[in-house]
Amino acid sequence: METEVLQVISPDGTINEAAVKKAASRLLNGEVVAIPTETVYGLAANAFDESAVAKIFSAKGRPQDNPLIVHIAAIDELAQLVTDVPESAKRLAKAFWPGPLTMILPRSDRVPAGVSAGLPTVAVRMPVHPAAAAVIRAAGVPLAAPSANLSGSPSPTNAAYVLADMRGRIPLILDGGACKVGVESTVVSLTGDVPRVLRPGGVTVEQLRGALGEVEVDDAVLHKLKDGAVAASPGMKYKHYAPRADITILRGTFEQFCDYVAGKDATVLCFQGEESHFPHAVTYGKAHDGASQAARLFDALRELDEHGAATVYARCPELDGMGLAVYNRLIRAAGFHLIDLDHTEK
Repeated sequence: METEVLQVISPDGTINEAAVKKAASRLLNGEVVAIPTETVYGLAANAFDESAVAKIFSAKGRPQDNPLIVHIAAIDELAQLVTDVPESAKRLAKAFWPGPLTMILPRSDRVPAGVSAGLPTVAVRMPVHPAAAAVIRAAGVPLAAPSANLSGSPSPTNAAYVLADMRGRIPLILDGGACKVGVESTVVSLTGDVPRVLRPGGVTVEQLRGALGEVEVDDAVLHKLKDGAVAASPGMKYKHYAPRADITILRGTFEQFCDYVAGKDATVLCFQGEESHFPHAVTYGKAHDGASQAARLFDALRELDEHGAATVYARCPELDGMGLAVYNRLIRAAGFHLIDLDHTEK
């Protein structure tokens, strides 16, 4: 299969309508198209076409028990996907849609079971990226779209990384430039008595609490999903977003970090401005700046492979604001291998 790459946003910021129309035509013919969003690039298919959705799983090598997120372009499209829109969903939509927030709600019969991995719920979001919105509107159907990478590898934040993973697997990639947020959307379940964050992202837990009041954070955000537990959201699997390198996160001060890695044959994943302290280093954003870390994390993980890194020691982000989303991705990329330097001798 030939994979075509088309620019969907012109240098002056206007949408390439011909590229949008071509993508919509492919989607309505049951094919899979990679599209840019503000979070990461998505691998999109008609959410109402079960055979097209199956092609997403095939292209990614994605396990069938990992649910997908359905993307819409207008709030009135939500009614066809769910059986109930609680007041909490209306409040979140008003505050954060369009944007990097996914809500889990009871699934309607129109949504094929395969989209939600057989669960009675469906995950829905409304992306703010103009190209993503344009493609959804042109297709006239909601789009199921996980990240446009091979399953388990770092999510792509530019079209070049999509092509590296998807060449020959899908017919079309729309190039909309670099993604601004850099990590996938926040996922919040609204099916229980208390809203529960299943995956942190561009909308922080603090922002959700500001809109709703009480919001819980699922244990799987920071820890391994328990054996046999069902993944209610994308991104809850044990090891995910991972480069080929073996990563260990080191929690502690910069001085403790330097002391621990001294003399070790390894690459470090550190914050901007710290790289001069190490012979082999890749940076991912600024210290104490979760948004900049998120914007760089997946690119940095791919760069580790490009540099041939085998063993990597990573600086630990803070666990609040956007830092929680960064930590959630990094701890999975590391296979939950973390060392607390306050309790470890060199």
